[in-house]
Amino acid sequence: MSSPTNAPARLKSLPDDMELVLKVIPLPADVNANGDIFGGWVMAQCDLAGSVIPARYAKGRMATVAVNEFVFKQPVRLGDILSFYSKLVRIGRTSVTVVVEVFAERYKAQGEYIKVTEATFTYVAIDDNGRPRPIARVDQASA
Repeated sequence: MSSPTNAPARLKSLPDDMELVLKVIPLPADVNANGDIFGGWVMAQCDLAGSVIPARYAKGRMATVAVNEFVFKQPVRLGDILSFYSKLVRIGRTSVTVVVEVFAERYKAQGEYIKVTEATFTYVAIDDNGRPRPIARVDQASA
């Protein structure tokens, strides 16, 4: 039996050019009135996942300064196992930009993944007074 053309593409594997930075299962308290997971909850998890790689470069305090893009591709459902993958896009003088992609492994379809969200975040390294500070330049391969 074939699936409808509007059904989300089910993947058998996850990205190999990105790093797994977070795995989480939403709880019943995270469900909205429609029975899906709150978009704000997903956004918060993406912000956490997105901060993992920049932390290696900032080596100190940092703050989210921009959500450059955020796309909800499919709903997140109760019982989904979410895998958050991230990769470095840009290192600036004081900031780091990353892409985050979120894949759901549905409760009843273990071993198959659906991309549910993709986002781009920019984080800035900050000093003790909350002002931008330079990021020490390091070889990206060794970071």
